[in-house]
Amino acid sequence: MSLKYGRFDCRVCLHYNGCCERAFPKVSRINDKTNHMFRLLKLLTFFAGLVLAALAPVSSAGGASPPITLLRVEGAIVPVVADYIERGISAAESRHDAAVVIELSTPGGLYDTTQRIVERILNARVPVIVYVSPAGGWAGSAGTFITLAAHVAAMAPGSRIGAAHPVSGGGELTTAQEEKVTEDAAAFIRSIAQLRGRDPERAESAVRQSRSFSDAEALQANLIDIRAETMEDLLSQVNGRKVTTAGGQEVILNISGAVLHDTGMSRVERFLQVVSNPNIAYVLLSIGSIGIIAELYNPGTVFPGVIGGTSLLLGFYSLGVLNAYWGGVLLILLAFALFIAELFVTSHGLLAVGGVATLSIGSLILFSGNPQALQVSRGLIAGVVIAVTAFFVFVIAAVVRAQRRRAVTGREGMVGQTGTAVTRLDPDGIVLVEGERWAATAIGEGVEQGEEVLVTGVKGLKVTVAKKQKLS
Repeated sequence: MSLKYGRFDCRVCLHYNGCCERAFPKVSRINDKTNHMFRLLKLLTFFAGLVLAALAPVSSAGGASPPITLLRVEGAIVPVVADYIERGISAAESRHDAAVVIELSTPGGLYDTTQRIVERILNARVPVIVYVSPAGGWAGSAGTFITLAAHVAAMAPGSRIGAAHPVSGGGELTTAQEEKVTEDAAAFIRSIAQLRGRDPERAESAVRQSRSFSDAEALQANLIDIRAETMEDLLSQVNGRKVTTAGGQEVILNISGAVLHDTGMSRVERFLQVVSNPNIAYVLLSIGSIGIIAELYNPGTVFPGVIGGTSLLLGFYSLGVLNAYWGGVLLILLAFALFIAELFVTSHGLLAVGGVATLSIGSLILFSGNPQALQVSRGLIAGVVIAVTAFFVFVIAAVVRAQRRRAVTGREGMVGQTGTAVTRLDPDGIVLVEGERWAATAIGEGVEQGEEVLVTGVKGLKVTVAKKQKLS
């Protein structure tokens, strides 16, 4: 016999006639329970199918509208910003996102970093939308190149774009060198505008003439595609547009109902962006120099040395990133060297005055070759120069007071102390000063045992004394 759906099927008669059930009642009850379990399992499977069927349309709708990667760029265009944008676009490509939106507000930045960002956008396999936002935002200088390189360029009301004339970095350029840089930037922005179907002449005017455009003017001049008040308005207007990505592939922006995936900077990127601020770099350089000087002046303090060394290294990182003029860096370091020399050389303040002048000049030319957005605030320079000068005036005054103060310890500190003659001094003998026995020589008349004496000098291990009353 074989078990079949809780019943027995006889191999002899090949049909069920109840005899087996009567012969094996216990087995029959077990098989009835099994039959109920099978029916319950079928019912659960049926309900699970209904649930999956109900969820299936939602899943398919989400799959039809891939997410949109949102990148936020605010502040100067420095290398860490390029790393952030490259990382965001690469992640969007790997996920096959519908698009990448770069919300941009920048006064400008480094030209070589701008070229990196533009190159990455032009070679992106996913549509890139640059949105100059919020209202009052600015796509200045480097931001102009980045905006024009986008597949779709948009601006918020009240924003502006332009003023993209290049300036030197790391020092002043000759007229011929400046002309070469300008020609290169003009050709670069023309090629970007032509590739994206925008007006190359208006784009070039932003470089050669430092011309700026409002959002309405930029739209009329065919420099941007859309004016959008909000992100929702932008996505609504962009939906259905056809763009051409790298390799000539045409893509229709089907982003209706797509979810924005806000990809912010990592903690390391945020920290490096803060450190890459020229004002922060200048403060770090100043703090680092003061800390190292304090450690050298008072070895073993440790804390000023640690803080100074760390600040100095971070400052040098920032200076390298921001293409600082190294002549300015050397002048600042020379200023601190002059301050140190003032502590050990009697120059009647001339070295300190030279240090203040050198520090001021070095600070002014430190980032003089950079765009305005990457220069040190004049107010900060004045504040640092005043603070550093006040610090070293305080230190120098303390050194002078210490040099003029009469010694109160050691052998020199014994001069002027009162002692007692242990033996008769005629003129030599023994005296007791500050609890110590000294060989002594009396000047003038002799001193009797037990009389008070005044120490007038120390020569080796012998002191010279005189009767106290003679000098009173």
